[in-house]
Amino acid sequence: MSDGEFGKPVILAVGDVLTGSGRIKLLRDAGLAVEQVADGASALAFAQKPVPQVWLVGEILPDMDAVALLRTLSERNLSHTALIALKNEGEPTANRVRGAYDFLIEPVGDLKLVTALRNARERAMLHAAVEDLSPDMGPAGYFGFIGRSVSMRSVYRMIESVAASRATVFITGERGTGKIVCANAIHKAGPNAAAPFVCVDCTAIDQDKLDASIFGYAPELEVDTEFGPGGAIAQANGGTLYIREICALDLPLQEKILRFLQTGRQVTFGNANDGELADDDIDVRVICDTDRDPMKEVTAGRFRQDLFYRLHVLPIHLPALRERDGDAVEIAGRTLREVAAEAGKRFRNLTPEASAAIAAYDWPGNVRELHSVIHEAVAAHDGMSLSLDMLPTFLRGSLESGKPESPNEATEQDPAEDAPPAEIQTVADDPHEDEGPVLKVDIGITLADMERNFIEATIDACDGSLPRAAKMLGVSPSTLYRKRDSWTMGR
Repeated sequence: MSDGEFGKPVILAVGDVLTGSGRIKLLRDAGLAVEQVADGASALAFAQKPVPQVWLVGEILPDMDAVALLRTLSERNLSHTALIALKNEGEPTANRVRGAYDFLIEPVGDLKLVTALRNARERAMLHAAVEDLSPDMGPAGYFGFIGRSVSMRSVYRMIESVAASRATVFITGERGTGKIVCANAIHKAGPNAAAPFVCVDCTAIDQDKLDASIFGYAPELEVDTEFGPGGAIAQANGGTLYIREICALDLPLQEKILRFLQTGRQVTFGNANDGELADDDIDVRVICDTDRDPMKEVTAGRFRQDLFYRLHVLPIHLPALRERDGDAVEIAGRTLREVAAEAGKRFRNLTPEASAAIAAYDWPGNVRELHSVIHEAVAAHDGMSLSLDMLPTFLRGSLESGKPESPNEATEQDPAEDAPPAEIQTVADDPHEDEGPVLKVDIGITLADMERNFIEATIDACDGSLPRAAKMLGVSPSTLYRKRDSWTMGR
């Protein structure tokens, strides 16, 4: 019985990639189940078999090229992990490997071939496992989410698991990752979907009104809030109270939230006694979120540790868009059709070049940034297909250079208002000029400020490119994007 019959992925060699030199025997001796077909049509027929598959495809086939084959595979919604074996001719550009999980350049050594296929098999097995465990997704996506990546399917599974509970959910993730969508999904997937879903955005309401907005206020007071005298808790009774950016609450209000979670009692603003609702009258499921790192907020003394542990009962972390393999193009295509229909435009799809640019970009603003790009493109252009030249220049540049760049790379970042003085000094006549720019730092500043100045100086020295600065500093670009977000929120 073959591996495929047990559910392990089968390696399908398409074309002449394993011809001669005992390559098929080599792979089988390494524990890999291998099948071989001569052309693209035979591969598409094999793709119908209900087993996970890893494809190793020759760049040029008798009836089509590898990219055309993988495009047809995608159009037929047959999701298999694919590697393309490129001829050693020219650069391995995005156009030559589009649709593939990875690529190899012929001739390929035995060890590298076995290792690459084993890694691809592990990926295919993970995809198959998540597919089995994940909830069904209709054509409209999963409760507003779009994307079928492994990381998002894990999120969908978590949402389904926590929806039936009344325990507190703490959602974390970068800005623009879909925390509001996640909170709505938890509510709609639960048994009280028809009950109220009330959202309080802690960054959109003045701190002096937040208390009254959440807990309500004494009748004799006149407070201008959208939630009325009973507050958001009363409005959400029987349903869900969603507190956005809970780390923005000041410490006294955090204490009131903690007390409410522990006792079920709400103390209205301006009233030293308990409000009119008694313990058994309040039935609210609390969901909260933050863009920040909550443990760092606890360590810095800005967030109560006891409240963190009380909230962190069911944590859900949303991955950044750059961590969601293949989802960016799917989101872009769906958004394009929806926005075009609303605007009376003809757009139906993305060109292959536009899809490649969207897939290559790092998306520091996540799904929100992607939506903005598509909206702007639809507003400015029309046609059946959204082409590469209709996208912003920073996206076109990321495809041409192979490096995702920030849309404001060429702009100088404004320093924070309270940042201590520091400067970049490039000394043209300095004997050490080849060593690069010099950072001057005042003695007496904090370590956190020194780190910030050093990182921003490095970004400036890299002409504003966060990916280049990250490489120089030995960290990932996402680390720098998160640090910049935290500095912005701290202003």
